[in-house]
Amino acid sequence: MLIVEDEPYLAEAVRDGLRLEAIAADIAGDGDTALEMLDVNSYDIAVLDRDIPGPSGDEIAKRIVASGSGMPILMLTAADRLDDKASGFELGADDYLTKPFELQELVLRLRALDRRRGHSRPPVREIAGLRLDPFRREVHRDGRYVALTRKQFAVLEVLVAAEGGVVSAEELLERAWDANADPFTNAVRITVSALRKRLGEPWVIATVPGVGYRIDTAPGGGREGRDGGQAARAEGRDGGQAARAEGRDGGQAARAEGRDGG
Repeated sequence: MLIVEDEPYLAEAVRDGLRLEAIAADIAGDGDTALEMLDVNSYDIAVLDRDIPGPSGDEIAKRIVASGSGMPILMLTAADRLDDKASGFELGADDYLTKPFELQELVLRLRALDRRRGHSRPPVREIAGLRLDPFRREVHRDGRYVALTRKQFAVLEVLVAAEGGVVSAEELLERAWDANADPFTNAVRITVSALRKRLGEPWVIATVPGVGYRIDTAPGGGREGRDGGQAARAEGRDGGQAARAEGRDGGQAARAEGRDGG
């Protein structure tokens, strides 16, 4: 989601609080930055402060509505008069929250907006024996409850939503982390690896070399699943053998060098 708020401490506090709820958020401190980020990224929800530098929150709302994206808009304002709220709704806002507010109320309103936005899709997603409930934050595999960290849940949610399609590491980083994530980090690979272990064998997350990851709709049953597992095990064995061979060769070379020198 995108937070458009010119008070940095408030914006960062909200972003950090949403992270604890497995909600990734980017921050724009002014209208120009917000428009640039909306052009580059795809967001599920926009939280707009109406009174910001540059194009106002009202102008941002108009642009979002005009784009036809259907992105829900939650407006933030210090004004609690009815006519202020009415004008915001007329601009296309889906919800309104008056400052100051409790973070938990914001989270509840965001989830309610997401439910309404996703009325055409089932609230609980099921694929390849996985059952993911985004609102209860629960995951089951073949009827077994799987405890996940917030980040693991966020990554799995993106993969499940792709319905077997390939999701690149870059997109996972964008959707499950935020704009401040290091694009060269190996966090995605580490998180996916840990997620695989939590979900158990046969591996349900397949790696598509050089492309990304996807949910394997026939885990362990298809050639890709078998080859992927064999490749991973072979890589581990080959790496160990190579290290041992290198150690032996290095030792022999050192002894030979010692004899020749003598």
